[in-house]
Amino acid sequence: MRFPLPEFVGNALEHAQVFDPRGHTRNLRVYKALAGPVLRGLIRKEGKQGDTTVMKHESTTTFSWTYLRDRPELERLTKAARKGQWSPEDLDWARVVDPEDPACELFSDEELPLSEIPGYRSLSAKRQRAQRADMLSWMLSQFLHGEQGALYAACQLTEAVDCFDSKLYGSTQVVDEGRHVEVFCRYLDEKLEKRYAINDNLFVVLDAVVNDSRWDLKFLGMQILVEGLALGAFGTMRNATEEPLLIDLLGRVISDEARHVHFGVVALQELYRHLSPSELREREDWAYEVCLMARNRFLAHEFYEENYGHAMSLREWDRLIQGSRFMARFRHTLFRRIVPNLKRIGLLSKRMRPHYAALGLLDYEFGKAAPDLALQELLDAA
Repeated sequence: MRFPLPEFVGNALEHAQVFDPRGHTRNLRVYKALAGPVLRGLIRKEGKQGDTTVMKHESTTTFSWTYLRDRPELERLTKAARKGQWSPEDLDWARVVDPEDPACELFSDEELPLSEIPGYRSLSAKRQRAQRADMLSWMLSQFLHGEQGALYAACQLTEAVDCFDSKLYGSTQVVDEGRHVEVFCRYLDEKLEKRYAINDNLFVVLDAVVNDSRWDLKFLGMQILVEGLALGAFGTMRNATEEPLLIDLLGRVISDEARHVHFGVVALQELYRHLSPSELREREDWAYEVCLMARNRFLAHEFYEENYGHAMSLREWDRLIQGSRFMARFRHTLFRRIVPNLKRIGLLSKRMRPHYAALGLLDYEFGKAAPDLALQELLDAA
C-alpha cells in the first residue's frame, strides 16, 4: 500500500519527539519490535482510517494438562476478583449529566491544562464549560480505547500463559475488561454524546502489546504499564470531578485495575529473576520506550485539532500542555504507580536509572509497589 509522501512527512513531524534519538535506549531489538507499531500508528495513523482496524499476529495457546494449583497468591487474587465482580447495571444510569450545568462541574479549570491556554481564557463561561466537557470526552475516549486493548490482551494472556493459576485469574480479568469497555462507551454515548478517535501514541502501545508473541511482554505492557497508567489517570479524574455517576463508575473500575496491576507484578517477578542478561536488558529497554510513548498519549492532539488547530501551532500546543501545572501533577500521579512496580520486578537496574532520572521519574522508586499499592487504590476508591 502506497502512502503519500506529504502525509508521511507531516505525520513524522507531528511526532518528531519519537524519532529524536536523544533520551532513547538505542536498543536495536527493541526498535525492531516497535518499528511496525510506530509505522502503523504514527505515520499511517491506522487507528483513524476507518471503523475497524485488523491486526494479524502470531498466537500461542498453552494447554495445561496437570491443572497444577501451586501459586497461592494468585489463588487468593482470583477469589478476590470473583467477590469483586459488579454489573454495569449497578450504576445509576438514570442520573442526568448536563455539561452546561455550572452547579455540577465535570471538571474545574484548576484540574485541566486549558486554563493556561490564552485562547481558552478569552472564551465565554458557557464556551469554556463546553470545552471542558470536550476534554473529558477525549480523556474518557482514550480510556475506552485502552480498555478495548486490555480486553484483547487479557484474552491472549489467558490462553498463552503456562501457569494454571494465571489462567484462572486471567479469566476474571477478561470479564472485568469487557465490563469496562461497556461502561465507558455507555457514559460517552448517553451522557456526553461525543467520542474521539484513538490517540496515535496509544494506538502504537496497544499495537505493540497485542502483536508481540511473547506473553511476558503482554504482561509487562498491559498489566504493568498501561494498567498502571490507567490507575493514575482514573484516580486523578475521580478526584477532579463533581459528577456523581462518573465518580461511582471510576471507583468501581479502579478496584478492578488495582487487582490487574497486582496480577502483573506477581506473574513477572519470579520470571524475570531467571532471564538471561540480554533478555532482561531487552525488557528494560522495551518498558522504557513504551513509557515514553505512553507519556505522549496525554497531549490531546485530537482535541487540539478540533478546537485550537486554527489558532496555534502543534509545537506551541505541546509546549503549553507539557509545561502546565496540570501535566506536572498528572505525571506525578501516573508514574508513581509505575516506577515502584518496575523496580519490584527487576527492570529498574543501575543501567536504566539515568534514563528515568532524565524524565524526572526516579523520585517515585521508593513509593508503594503492588500489592501494597493495590490495597491503597482499593481504599482510595471505597
